[in-house]
Amino acid sequence: MKRKIFISINIPEKFRKRLVKATTVWQPLPIKWTKEKNLHITIDFLGHVSDNLIAGICEKVHDTVRNSEIFDLEFDSIMLGPTKEQSRMIWLSGKISEEMRILQEQIEKSLDIFVASKKTFRPHITLGRIRKNKWEALKESPKIEVKFPLIVSVESVEVMASDFTDDGPEYTIIKSCPLS
Repeated sequence: MKRKIFISINIPEKFRKRLVKATTVWQPLPIKWTKEKNLHITIDFLGHVSDNLIAGICEKVHDTVRNSEIFDLEFDSIMLGPTKEQSRMIWLSGKISEEMRILQEQIEKSLDIFVASKKTFRPHITLGRIRKNKWEALKESPKIEVKFPLIVSVESVEVMASDFTDDGPEYTIIKSCPLS
């Protein structure tokens, strides 16, 4: 069997609640909102992975991050993404993080999925996905950009599975890998 696997940083519950509350003003818009418990920062999406490979992935990620120091990610605004012109999502956008870029690169190298060094890593949390046809049918494109300062301490990296249910995707932690 195969499961959708990704590597992420989970967000503390108190921050997830604040984010959901902040989006209530836009609830009537044609957006499929991310469930509160599913809010996270994606480091890498691995795709469909055979069950027999998942334990090895967990071990490699754990071994890679255990010597990394805890650091903070700074977020500053809720906005349309990836750009205002090509809006597909609503997200909480973060500031460029060199620590996160290095951690992502180390994880990708350990999993043999590293292609090339990235110049930057700008974290974001997907709050919702725009329903394209209904969004384009609106008389006027909504302007979504509001300051939302938030600092998330990166204390662990999680290997996650995404399983589809009748209520949409359910994310499950397979392995939590603490930083030092």
